[in-house]
Amino acid sequence: MIDTDTGSPLGGIKVADFSRVLAGPFASMMLADFGADVIKIEHPAGDDTRAWVPPVDANGMGSYFASVNRNKRSIVCDLRTEAGLAEARSIALAADVVIENFRSGVMEKYGLDDASLRLERPDLVYCSITGFGTDAGAHLPGYDLLVQAVGGLMSVTGSPDSEPSKVGVALVDVITGQNAVVGILASLRVRDRTGQGQRVEVNLLSSLLAGMVNQSSSTLATGTAPRRMGNAHPSIAPYETFSTQDGPIAVAVGTDKQFVNLVRVLGLPELADDDRFGSNTERLAHRAALKELLEERLQHRPAAEWSAALLLAGVPAGKVNSILEALELATTLGLAPVVDVTDGSRTSRQIANPIRLSQTPARYLRPPPLLGEHAGATFNTTATTTTRRTAHA
Repeated sequence: MIDTDTGSPLGGIKVADFSRVLAGPFASMMLADFGADVIKIEHPAGDDTRAWVPPVDANGMGSYFASVNRNKRSIVCDLRTEAGLAEARSIALAADVVIENFRSGVMEKYGLDDASLRLERPDLVYCSITGFGTDAGAHLPGYDLLVQAVGGLMSVTGSPDSEPSKVGVALVDVITGQNAVVGILASLRVRDRTGQGQRVEVNLLSSLLAGMVNQSSSTLATGTAPRRMGNAHPSIAPYETFSTQDGPIAVAVGTDKQFVNLVRVLGLPELADDDRFGSNTERLAHRAALKELLEERLQHRPAAEWSAALLLAGVPAGKVNSILEALELATTLGLAPVVDVTDGSRTSRQIANPIRLSQTPARYLRPPPLLGEHAGATFNTTATTTTRRTAHA
């Protein structure tokens, strides 16, 4: 049973998940995949993403909601009612971890904030996810598109002559959810040693700034904001997409040796001795001329043929796939990217957890829950007691 799965890495850990939409539910799903017992506490209308349809899956459930809510139980608690608030508070106090992403002041209003709960549960790990922190940005709405805009990601996404563009998925939410998982696991590790919980704070803007790694670092180093470069790389060339006979191919040359192999396969070995292209620094300075020469030759064959020949020569390359083609590739490579999650009554096709543990792998025991499907659900008290005793040992 998922509720008492002490053989998994997080078996015995209880999570009260008050979060909605993406970052929080992604984090709680990752914890649930590795054994945590997650109760999803929803308002009567349900998680916002339940209504974000189409598309829907084979069960008629919105695919957005289904993507981040497997392995959880769902209960409905109307915090505006005495009974609903009492049930939510009882679950929160029985948990090891609370996750929430309400706007500032909401959890305090209902006495479900970190300070209130930790008066009774000093070993509680409490994770708050916000858009812009809890200080001067507490009032700002935390939507992924907004953060991509004001956080600088859109300024470096798109071609030089296009308008700034968002990334094709809510990437900031996903990064923030992953950061939440790291913070929660680190806090549980501390609790194992000290018996004390703590507050975990992650926000979308800080997660994005950290997640832009070299782009953020170059801004600090030079004082100049990077510009949009399409699919080109600011520090490496050739490292972008090129047109071929039937569509684009990505070529990622990271070393001079790879460049020599690239031009040899393309039948342009003389470019390796060209002073304009002898080193990465020179190739960056003559990026446009190099692209024109390479693309002219790449037009002679299909992307798949070039990709196979380049990979055989040790040059990272691949045709630009659709997501459907990417799933087929991952399957061909033995990565098992898709799992069928069933509880006997419903089956949901899901993207597999990307983390592989050799001894205690992710498990898939429950499809994404229907709203309020597990009304009256509680945590297993025996496992919770064991967890607390370990924490205070």
